[in-house]
Amino acid sequence: MQDDEITFQILNRFASGRAVHSNSQTPAPSSKHKNGEQPGRFRGILLMIAAVAVQSCSEAVAKLMTASLPPVQVTWMRYAVFAAIMVGVALLAGPAKTLRSRLPGLQILRGAAAVGAATFFITSLSMLPMAEVTAISFVSPLVVTALAIPLLGEIIGLRRWTAIAIGLVGVTMVLRPGTPDFSIYMVFPLAAATSWAFALVVTRLMSVSDSLLVSMTYAGLVGFALTSVLVPFVWVKPDILSLGLGLATGLFGTMAQYLTIKALYHERASVLAPIFYTSLVWSILFGYLLFGNLPDAWTYAGAATIILSGLYTLGRQRR
Repeated sequence: MQDDEITFQILNRFASGRAVHSNSQTPAPSSKHKNGEQPGRFRGILLMIAAVAVQSCSEAVAKLMTASLPPVQVTWMRYAVFAAIMVGVALLAGPAKTLRSRLPGLQILRGAAAVGAATFFITSLSMLPMAEVTAISFVSPLVVTALAIPLLGEIIGLRRWTAIAIGLVGVTMVLRPGTPDFSIYMVFPLAAATSWAFALVVTRLMSVSDSLLVSMTYAGLVGFALTSVLVPFVWVKPDILSLGLGLATGLFGTMAQYLTIKALYHERASVLAPIFYTSLVWSILFGYLLFGNLPDAWTYAGAATIILSGLYTLGRQRR
């Protein structure tokens, strides 16, 4: 399996609230010009920047919704929009192209892990400032590296173990356990990052068995089915505004997924992956404008530490 596949999956955390909606194949970048330059590389970078911004909009809207609706219901509404879009695609493309999986069990397992990641992430948004949630979620690539040892049999060198350790130091700087700033709700973004990392590892186990369209269809349908089981226990009748916001967060998430895939057709995933960290900028901006929250110095320092360790891990994967 190519090293770019894991960074492709890291980028594709963008639909349905950090859920996995893609297979493990990286789309081939556009063909090169005679001088060796790829014609759409700058376009790919711009598309990736736009994808991160749009996904951050989706998360900000989801946080607004949690003021009046339970996080599980917000997750369900987001999946309902995505599933509806995928059903429409399935009707146009045909069931054979959207539902025929070589590994349906792993598709369902991955979908379940993605639901856990989405639910934990939106729950954390309801309890914590956006910037803190985003900073803690950056640990997921490091968790993927750690999980790859028992689940994939990979051998991790000392340098990557050191990067993981440094990343955990950064997480501790954000969490600050044992101090008045620590909140038990900070466990939720860690749970989201772990669930997301497990979904990525399952994706790697699936290798190139299914097409992107099949994986997206399964992700939407499995997510909608599982959240439909949970939502009756917490259901709150939404008003017109909440319904509109639910539609918006679902559309933003789906648009972010589309922009991510388009970006990957113009540039390598390993080049685009660091752009994901710009989501912290958007989280700080939306957190301040919509909720009046600004991160403190410890959050900035911890986020910087996690980002540097993550960038080092991605750099080692490219070698």
